[in-house]
Amino acid sequence: MSTAARMFEYNWNRKLQALGLTHAGVMALDVISREGGLTQAQVAHKVGVQAQTMGKTLTRLEAHGHITRERNAVDRRSYVMVLTDKGRRALAEAAEIEHDLAGTGVLDHEELRQALEQVIRDLSETDTMPLDVVRAEDPGLVSEIAPASSTPRD
Repeated sequence: MSTAARMFEYNWNRKLQALGLTHAGVMALDVISREGGLTQAQVAHKVGVQAQTMGKTLTRLEAHGHITRERNAVDRRSYVMVLTDKGRRALAEAAEIEHDLAGTGVLDHEELRQALEQVIRDLSETDTMPLDVVRAEDPGLVSEIAPASSTPRD
């Protein structure tokens, strides 16, 4: 399973690079597309990383035209992330890449996803890794891995 995961990750990242994306970037785009209007800290919390780490990812996404940062209407001191049309297309292409790579012939894409989600659920019950939610939603990407800590303050 470890070898398959490494090979999948390597090939997925190689193909994402052609879109100007990384795995972290896809996770951020997925959160922004589903929830929209989130600050950097909120996106980081949803993805399960530090805000500073997410800042680098968001800067790359903005440089490639996948997102824009707009003033937060609620708190003018901060910015919210907005998905662009280019970002929406890139996210759809990333989902297609993931689907194509997961097409093993042994299990269909949905069966594979469900089997892996069950492994994650089983391990999260016995491991100390702080997972609140691991769920897959369209467009087929792992959409949320959030730490058990409280909601971040902006």
